[in-house]
Amino acid sequence: MKKYVITHRTPGKFQIDYEKELNAEQYQAVAHESGAGLVLAGAGTGKTRTVTYRVARLMETGISPASILLLTFTNKAAREMLQRVELVLKANLRGLWGGTFHHVGNLILRRHADQIGFNRNFSILDREDASDLIESCVNELGIDRKKWQFPKAGILQTLIGLSANTGDSLEQTVTSRMPHFVGLLNDISRVAERYQTRKLTLNLMDFDDLLTNWLRLFEEHPRVLEYYGLQFQHVLVDEYQDTNRLQARLIDLLASVHGNVFVVGDDAQSIYSFRGASFENIISFPERYPEVTVYRLTTNYRSTPQVLALANASIRNNRRQFPKDLHAVRSDGEIPSLVPVRDVYQQSEFVIQRVLDLNAEGLSFKDMAVLYRSHYHSMEIQMELTKHGIPFEIRSGLRFFEQAHVKDVTAYLRIVVNPFDELAWVRVLRLIPGVGKVTAHRIAGTVMGAAEPLGALLEGAADRLVKRNMRVPFDRFLEVMARLRNTEMTERPAEMIREVMASGYEEHLQANYPNAASRAEDIEQLAQYASGYRNVEALLSELALMSTTGEASEDESYEKDRLILSSVHQAKGLEWAAVFVVWLSEGRFPSARSTRAEDEEEERRLFYVAATRAKDELYLIHPASAAGYGGLSFLSPSRFLAELPEAVYERCEVSERYY
Repeated sequence: MKKYVITHRTPGKFQIDYEKELNAEQYQAVAHESGAGLVLAGAGTGKTRTVTYRVARLMETGISPASILLLTFTNKAAREMLQRVELVLKANLRGLWGGTFHHVGNLILRRHADQIGFNRNFSILDREDASDLIESCVNELGIDRKKWQFPKAGILQTLIGLSANTGDSLEQTVTSRMPHFVGLLNDISRVAERYQTRKLTLNLMDFDDLLTNWLRLFEEHPRVLEYYGLQFQHVLVDEYQDTNRLQARLIDLLASVHGNVFVVGDDAQSIYSFRGASFENIISFPERYPEVTVYRLTTNYRSTPQVLALANASIRNNRRQFPKDLHAVRSDGEIPSLVPVRDVYQQSEFVIQRVLDLNAEGLSFKDMAVLYRSHYHSMEIQMELTKHGIPFEIRSGLRFFEQAHVKDVTAYLRIVVNPFDELAWVRVLRLIPGVGKVTAHRIAGTVMGAAEPLGALLEGAADRLVKRNMRVPFDRFLEVMARLRNTEMTERPAEMIREVMASGYEEHLQANYPNAASRAEDIEQLAQYASGYRNVEALLSELALMSTTGEASEDESYEKDRLILSSVHQAKGLEWAAVFVVWLSEGRFPSARSTRAEDEEEERRLFYVAATRAKDELYLIHPASAAGYGGLSFLSPSRFLAELPEAVYERCEVSERYY
């Protein structure tokens, strides 16, 4: 096929000396001429710099800004890249399209929504509005949304969104992601269909529609696709390993017109499958684009050679990957430490002691981070930090004891200890299907007027306030409260917590939260922690003291100097001088739910991401035991530790000294 080029200006000498500004690997990628380019940008290798200079280079070769499309995962990332281009080129980028997939989808649909049945002035639903509309659909269909098992609107929204973004049917999505709802699939499908119909009728789109309708527009209207394919002569995509199937399909369609697609990502940092991201997009890119030129960025500016040696050794164990070894420009540093500890309490003590030592040596708290696989892994460390008055910031969610599900479960226990705790009564009563705020306050007020509120409740003092649709779950609530008040039970707070879970609260989690499994893990971790207390009163006293001890400081600048606690997922893209990776035990990291080979490889990529966050010092900590259902359970080291060659770490011994 013949190709013609319309030249708007003849580029003279480049304003930028690209070979001087970039290393050899970056320069090769930036100087890519045409066709498909895949840049495998390892951790800390200057990915953003490469994309920025690629845009600048295109413009310096005469490409109009209006012919460039830059797709990123945050609008902030796009703005920063384009601002850098304007700075180095001292040129106006007016006409260049840059931003998230959703941002670009919105711009295109504003021009062409009428071709797929919408008006161009459609409104965009935020998550809360979308949830309200779904709940309205449930009501319209006559489905009892107060049923214990039927998913709340937020969960239905998650299922519908995952189905859209992964390309799986709703049935496949429910079966693979939330199998406990398979029996309700018919009603869930009816709600999803009504939701789509209502959005069309009301001229509304949710965030997922900005992609699904964009794709539908391109697939049903080839002339529209051709128009944008001809406009965007160069398509650049940042963080390509995080794209889902829908996003990859949109890119492929745009590139089908001209073939100039330039994607940047790292297969070794593909860790978001739970959000719908598809590892297959990046690993199969050369199959979809046989003429692709592959570039590897392996020069790492972040970490010491010792940290990179460990990370490289770990990721080599993955079979499906683009092999590459990162090499450091920095000089030698400390060899990573592998730290076996007796249990999770000694793990916390070690982290706190080492953090204090490093801080005394001049390292700010904010330059250190504790990373973990799951949010509940931070519980004991949060407790120890609070006791020692060390300021910290949680990046993985709320502080452990401030989370709604933890407060729900402890509210049951609070009633047993103090039957006049009105706040606990109302919180627990509102968990009963059919019981609203007004009814909860009425029941609480009735029983608290008695000399012994819990006994009065069990003897039927509030029965007249219980409506017919509440009767079955309310009776279940009475049964669990009767068991919890047993004297023998109150001396075993861990059993009390597990009793609450087994008596309906786990079903409540499944019906109300998309991440029900991780919340259930939190509650089990709370139970394990509770096993160290002689009775429920002692446990609640400790928790109350922990939750009321703040981290505020009169010195605002000191307040900002906080140790970071984060899940590895939240830590991607960040870096710290010293990193502690905790709970490196089988069943914890990797997760016990990771049973398939592809799951294990993603978990190993997660470990790789954790290791490559460290600039100077890396501590890998393995607790040998933890409290469990049957008492103490012994934990094997994570396979990610066991498979490391001994040369890449130093085994440390932790001892305790009393004085």
